[in-house]
Amino acid sequence: WVIFVTVLVLGGLQFSHGFYIQAKAMLSQFLLDSAWKDMLEEGSLVKTWPWADTWPVGKLSLPEYNVDLIVLAGASGHNLAFGPGHLDGTPLPGQPGNSLISAHRDTHFRFLKSVTRGDVVQAQDVGGVVHDYRVTNMHIVDSRKPITLPISDKSMLTLVTCYPFDAVLPGGPMRYIVVAEE
Repeated sequence: WVIFVTVLVLGGLQFSHGFYIQAKAMLSQFLLDSAWKDMLEEGSLVKTWPWADTWPVGKLSLPEYNVDLIVLAGASGHNLAFGPGHLDGTPLPGQPGNSLISAHRDTHFRFLKSVTRGDVVQAQDVGGVVHDYRVTNMHIVDSRKPITLPISDKSMLTLVTCYPFDAVLPGGPMRYIVVAEE
């Protein structure tokens, strides 16, 4: 009985932890969406919650996949728990150059495994303007080797997440990259 109860408790803990991560990811997008709308109306920076060290910088939409995600400033692990993060030092969505956005493969960027060439990715910028991008390439890279991002004068999005999508353990060195051009 001790082994049975121990296995049952450990299984319950694992299940509740997985549920917590999914619930946190979904709830945070509701709060982020509210902050995004307030920011567009007020025209100034709006933090999602008082102690936040990040703020919305864009909105990604893929209507075909029923995806609407608020993108946060900074791609730290802390930010990625709440939503996709924009990598500092790359242009914001809608600006000339290659904007890099990353998110977790098991929450916000789970849909990337279904994306195909030609799919439309919409990015709304901080001014409220929606930019249409078309997926041009998807590939897998090893993050332990130098990764070079395409450089362009036109507006591009590079979406990055961990790979494989169905990995049991989090993280790992492989990355799935989706490139979309305006």
